[in-house]
Amino acid sequence: MAPLPRTLELFYDVLSPYSWLGFEVTPGLGGRGPREGPAQDAGPTVSAVAGAAQRSLGHAGRARAEGHFVFVTRLQSLAPLQPSHPQAVLPHSGLEKGSLSAMRFLTAVNLEHPKMLEKVSRELWMRVWSRDEDITEPQSILAAAEKAGMSTEQARGLLEKIATPQVKNQLKETTDKACKYGAFGLPVTVAHLDGQTHMLFGSDRMELLAHLLGEKWMGPVPPAAAARL
Repeated sequence: MAPLPRTLELFYDVLSPYSWLGFEVTPGLGGRGPREGPAQDAGPTVSAVAGAAQRSLGHAGRARAEGHFVFVTRLQSLAPLQPSHPQAVLPHSGLEKGSLSAMRFLTAVNLEHPKMLEKVSRELWMRVWSRDEDITEPQSILAAAEKAGMSTEQARGLLEKIATPQVKNQLKETTDKACKYGAFGLPVTVAHLDGQTHMLFGSDRMELLAHLLGEKWMGPVPPAAAARL
């Protein structure tokens, strides 16, 4: 009998710096890339799932942003995390406006250009938490997509679709899916292993995830990854 497939799902929101860290450190599992399809040696397939669960599970206000900043600052040695102070970030980044448009855009990216999801997501995080820039206005989202390598035509086409029922429903389904797994914040990693499902909350559960996978935890930036960075 063939072995059961081993898969991971990463649920995140670009308004969450904890999600950003989880997004970046997942490759530390044996040095495998997280969003590049099936890994070698029968490793798990990992998919990044853009879900606006942050919106329904907790909103990032000013006090919370201060806590986020302290957390991310302590981890700024992990490239490419280069946080700015929240007093500068708050007026511009959308922390008080939410991330619904950005998450709908990422949903459209995932539907039509899934290979671009990683790069566009990262650019949106960079805008919020590194460059004190907005992610709520259409031009801001377009700028992030183009910086990630999308053509202007591609990005504009996706932006026109964020208000369509298909995109709205897909984002809602993704968020509902995270909630059904028991998510109460972000990021959430869901491991499907040997016919069982394991939900892990937070960006500091990588050692436990490695244990579940039978991998050795190499730290957030293992030697091979650090060399590439």
